[in-house]
Amino acid sequence: MTLEHKNERLKSLIGQLKKQSIEQKSSVWKRIAIELEGPTKNYRVVNLSRIEKYCDDNDVIIVPGKVLSGGELTKKVTVAAYAFSKTTQEKLGTSLITIEEAMKKYPKGNNLKIIG
Repeated sequence: MTLEHKNERLKSLIGQLKKQSIEQKSSVWKRIAIELEGPTKNYRVVNLSRIEKYCDDNDVIIVPGKVLSGGELTKKVTVAAYAFSKTTQEKLGTSLITIEEAMKKYPKGNNLKIIG
């Protein structure tokens, strides 16, 4: 994926988040949009061990940044993020979704936890 393509994806995602926030009257999506608008050096970077520590079974976790594979995740959770390391994708597979998928599945943003 080229840098230009990544920038277009990010701009599109931020626009979708803002629109969803207004339509659903949900501050969660607006907060994530604001965080993704900032410099990439300020994006949240979260290891699996942190998710393990701060979540419970069946939680839906949102990371406005990247999820790394450090540690183990034994709880049954759904993790949505802007990006995942390759090793994280291999470890967790189907329990990972994009932020776009999370917006469709949880339009009002209820019961989501932002970790990071």
